[in-house]
Amino acid sequence: MTEEQTEELAEGTLLSHLIELRSRLFKMFGAVFLVFIALLPFSKMIFNYVAAPLVSVVPNGELLALSPVSPLTATIALTFYMALFIAMPVILYQIWAFVAPGLYRKEKHFAFPLLATSIVLFFAGMAFAYFIVFPLIFGFVSTFTPESVNYQPDMTEYVSFVMMVVLVFGLAFETPIAVVLLVWTGLTTTEKLGKARPYIFLGAFVVGMLLTPPDVISQTMLAVPIYFLFELGILMSRLFSRQSAEPAEEPAVK
Repeated sequence: MTEEQTEELAEGTLLSHLIELRSRLFKMFGAVFLVFIALLPFSKMIFNYVAAPLVSVVPNGELLALSPVSPLTATIALTFYMALFIAMPVILYQIWAFVAPGLYRKEKHFAFPLLATSIVLFFAGMAFAYFIVFPLIFGFVSTFTPESVNYQPDMTEYVSFVMMVVLVFGLAFETPIAVVLLVWTGLTTTEKLGKARPYIFLGAFVVGMLLTPPDVISQTMLAVPIYFLFELGILMSRLFSRQSAEPAEEPAVK
């Protein structure tokens, strides 16, 4: 009877998790869909705003539409990406709400600040790419355009390029969170990470070379923030380690 009861209890627990997961996924997709519907009337405005860094350096201030349906597919795709990014806090919160019941109180105390920080860092990476990296990249490319060449990129290719770079920088700015998780889970220590600084510095430029367009500016603009964010991750790890060690020391004093 005990084994049967245990099996039934485990099956019931698994079923409840699946129901909870379905509910969280429904809320994630619902949030993205609602934001997408709300942004559809402003799709042209969104595209013009996102295209501004490139349009400012194009000679005639216009992009090309090489396909008959490019104006539709490009603007709809960009609007969907924007809806996904805007709904990201809701998506991450739903993931947190699904995982949180399985965490100890001490783990929740550190996990929620990390979640909030990861959201801020992701949007900071997007803003860094748009306001700093894009003007430098497009300005650099335009200076090498011969006078005999009509530099007028395709709007669909531009959307793909922008979303790739924005996503790369958004994920790259999560470096401090990755460092904290590595130390928190015990896979490494801040001392070992400190000794690995030269390798991290070199690896940052390798990552910049692999994940960005083949120009020096974008590679450097990704590699340098990665390294400084790595240093920030070490500082955050030491801070979290001290806070987690304080409660453990109090019983010893008593």
